[in-house]
Amino acid sequence: MSNIGFIGLGIMGKPMALNLIKGGHTLFLTSRSGVAKELTDAGGKACANAKEVAQKADVIIVMVPDTPDVDKVLFGANGVTEGLSTGKIVIDMSSISPIETKAFAKKINDLGCEYVDAPVSGGEVGAKAASLTIMIGANPATFDKVKPIFELMGKNITLVGGNGDGQTCKVCNQIIVALNIEAVSEALVFASKAGADPAKVRQALMGGFAASRILEVHGERMIKRTFDPGFRIELHQKDLNLALQGARAMGVALPNTATAQELFNTCVANGGAKWDHSGMVKALERMANHDVAK
Repeated sequence: MSNIGFIGLGIMGKPMALNLIKGGHTLFLTSRSGVAKELTDAGGKACANAKEVAQKADVIIVMVPDTPDVDKVLFGANGVTEGLSTGKIVIDMSSISPIETKAFAKKINDLGCEYVDAPVSGGEVGAKAASLTIMIGANPATFDKVKPIFELMGKNITLVGGNGDGQTCKVCNQIIVALNIEAVSEALVFASKAGADPAKVRQALMGGFAASRILEVHGERMIKRTFDPGFRIELHQKDLNLALQGARAMGVALPNTATAQELFNTCVANGGAKWDHSGMVKALERMANHDVAK
């Protein structure tokens, strides 16, 4: 069993850390929101800061919201790099910039340590069930070392390529998810406005070629009006910004991604930054002057 550090214990990080503790590992924990009693009761050890976590752990996992947060955790005052020693492994499971990821990896490598980018998909449900999809950018030998750790948190674990490729894959994931949410939203608004029962329409579509995980999970959210996250709109906005910025730099057009981002922007303008991303349907409902379900 390993000594593992875990930094960032929010909606996703907390259940992920708990699954590692259940798997028999010793966890050293810190988070800006504090360490939940549930984790310490399970055997996790609270630390004052990221530096202390890095000093005590052999593998350090970071799970925070955005690129600047990872930068601060790794390289800021009392950050991970202040506690590293040669041979340790840093795993970033946040969803951040692929370009910055490559720069972070070089800095960690220059300290004699190994770096893995391993963003995830599956949301809070997947984090709790240890069924996350994990997209990994790493040296193959390093991946082999940490794969047993990933297997306690996820089911679909793929080494995509070198550092940065995991994050690139996650951006692709977020494009597909956003566009599927938009498609399901349009379909259910159309069905409801036309006078059909959206729940029955969803049930029928789940048996055909239109079936998808988004229709199953988020279609139900749209009908039942359950928009507590889940995965917050403001975080999906951040991910689509990475997609659009990268596309601009490469000269690639992502027209439907841009549309999905504008719908998220509409939600945020109406107080929805912290809604689950299935709340995108509310932007389309405003345009139709009709809610999917009352």
